[in-house]
Amino acid sequence: MRRAVCPGSFDPITNGHLDIISRASRLYDEVYVAVMINKAKKGLFEVDERLDLIRQVTAEYGNVRVEAFHGLLVDFCKQRDIPAIVKGLRAVSDFDYELQMAQMNIGLSGVETLFVPTNPTYSFLSSSLVKEVATWGGDISHLVPPLVLDALNKRLRKD
Repeated sequence: MRRAVCPGSFDPITNGHLDIISRASRLYDEVYVAVMINKAKKGLFEVDERLDLIRQVTAEYGNVRVEAFHGLLVDFCKQRDIPAIVKGLRAVSDFDYELQMAQMNIGLSGVETLFVPTNPTYSFLSSSLVKEVATWGGDISHLVPPLVLDALNKRLRKD
């Protein structure tokens, strides 16, 4: 069985994330969405909330599993026999950082990283930008799934 992981904080998941996840789900038999737990960083949504949102918006993909992890991603991969990490690249600046991570990951454990160029529609999109625009009342309805929009509006008291 061909397995891959799409890691991230997903705070919140955006249409850009979903684009990469859906494309990975067509290439692999099983795709894990690994939600990073960083206790030093306070997110807008708790990890359990993010897991729930991601599970709901990826439910149409029968081969996507959603789990939280802390520690090294390569350990998550080893524990689940996952040989590949799928990462979306928006710009050259993403590549510089992600290349270093990919080289470290293959050196640590032999886990490969596959870079998928983002759909140009989402080339500027990040969770941080979505949160900032939403905080100031901007329209983000075209950037996140409706379920996530509702959750953001409730969290930011914009409904």
